[in-house]
Amino acid sequence: MALRERYVRDGDGTAARLDDGIYGNQSFQEIKARLHRAIITRMDLKKLNALPSDRLHTEVSRLAEDLLLAENLPLSTIERDRLVSEVHHELFGLGPLEPLLSDPTISDILVNSHSNIYIERKGKLEKTAISFKDDEHLMRVIERIVSTVGRRIDEAQPMVDARLPDGSRVNAIIPPLAIDGPTLSIRRFGTDPLKMPALIENGALTKEIAILFEMCVRARLNIIISGGTGAGKTTLLNAMSAYIPADERIVTIEDSAELQLQQPHCVRLETRPSNIEGRGEITQRDLVKNSLRMRPDRIVVGEVRGGEAIDMLQAMNTGHDGSLTTIHANTPRDALSRLETMIQMTGMRLSDRAMRQQIASAVNLVIQVARLTDGTRRIVSIYEITGMEGETITMQEIFLFERTSVDANGKVVGRFRTTGIRPRFAERLKQYGMQLPAFF
Repeated sequence: MALRERYVRDGDGTAARLDDGIYGNQSFQEIKARLHRAIITRMDLKKLNALPSDRLHTEVSRLAEDLLLAENLPLSTIERDRLVSEVHHELFGLGPLEPLLSDPTISDILVNSHSNIYIERKGKLEKTAISFKDDEHLMRVIERIVSTVGRRIDEAQPMVDARLPDGSRVNAIIPPLAIDGPTLSIRRFGTDPLKMPALIENGALTKEIAILFEMCVRARLNIIISGGTGAGKTTLLNAMSAYIPADERIVTIEDSAELQLQQPHCVRLETRPSNIEGRGEITQRDLVKNSLRMRPDRIVVGEVRGGEAIDMLQAMNTGHDGSLTTIHANTPRDALSRLETMIQMTGMRLSDRAMRQQIASAVNLVIQVARLTDGTRRIVSIYEITGMEGETITMQEIFLFERTSVDANGKVVGRFRTTGIRPRFAERLKQYGMQLPAFF
């Protein structure tokens, strides 16, 4: 019988495809929806949520099996197991997206419509055979995601940023803004974020660069990580934050909490959108100002994108050195230009020279990351800010990734190398008892 494909997991963990059949006059999706409703009717969901996860799965499975036996449907063992698993996902997870979320090789899940879902794996997009039943089904999943972090999505506020429990970034946008139905984008971070050894193994940087980063973080240099969307800015920020000494107090500030710092003394702050009456909004700028009263040793801003830039720079200039942040920009010079634009967004009437002096005195290092044409993510340039000459911020490149060619498989070939320039922060490293690495 002609059926729609779907993913299931075999015993060895690999993905297999089976077909959704017609059983009597009922489709697989109809059976699942009916089973879902029956379980909700028969069980107290509040009590279920209080059970341990293994006991919870057992109780739901037992009831689902009983209901299937009562209906006497001609389902195979694999189909019964899959049906029970999907109903469990509908009750307590994200429905059809659960198999994708359990796959560690997937970095992005892009739901263009209820029946059109793509994933990104190793930097390349792939279309999946997974789908939601309809727009209403997709909306239920979106509402479940945003409600868990205290946000809302409706016609009055048809787009929202949120996060999953593992820190993965979520963006949802619904009609009337989304013409073809609700749209959902999930940027995966995973429960175990990539650490520096994994980034070295993946070729994002070399061991020598990692040594340099460790010294810069321990010497309390102010660092900006610059790059485009999906270039790996947050991943690198997470990895570099591991070098912050465990006895320092860290305050993180984010629009949607994604950072997963490992230090014990870390306070995490997250913005709050306005309520249905348009009141109660707490911005990143409000949180940066408040963080200065929290006795932080370091302030980590997930991403600067507005007026908080001036408060962050002032904090860097007034004793909160060693701070880290990310910014959307295509080059290190563009990153500094964006900071100027953000300062102007506050309405402060500063001259160009005054703004640039603030930036030049606050920021020590700009790290540029990029996603290359083959889908790999690499550090492509490291710039040191050296001061001002007239009206211009002076910078010098100390490390770069030099592309040489593309191999037969489309992989970018190149090498990391120093530019031969000795960084000025070498004296700062000496003050902290460290010597500039020999490769300089």
